[in-house]
Amino acid sequence: MNLKEQLELAANKLAKWRSVFAGWQLGTRLKSDPESNAVRDHREVTMMLRAEVNALTKILLDKRVCSPEELQQAILEEVEYLDKAYEHKFPGMRTTESGVDYYDLPLAQKTMKGWRP
Repeated sequence: MNLKEQLELAANKLAKWRSVFAGWQLGTRLKSDPESNAVRDHREVTMMLRAEVNALTKILLDKRVCSPEELQQAILEEVEYLDKAYEHKFPGMRTTESGVDYYDLPLAQKTMKGWRP
């Protein structure tokens, strides 16, 4: 078996966890359930993305394209940028070390208007 075939088999095996995650999040559902299908699809993408990013990171570090500290600094910058982007996306909310802070409750309520209970 060649490398491409090995990768395909391993990726398909890893993707089987999508059903476990969907069950964990939603409870047992039929395969035809749209909400469960959406969760399974999202979990599969997340698992594959994690494997790909980890592989790329390993290559960069092993080949000394960057140092662990440079990688950590770049990740820190991206995490902080995304955190701020979410603050703009969800007005009235921000994160703290202990959780989500609804610092402007009327604005946060307006942001969440129409969300499912």
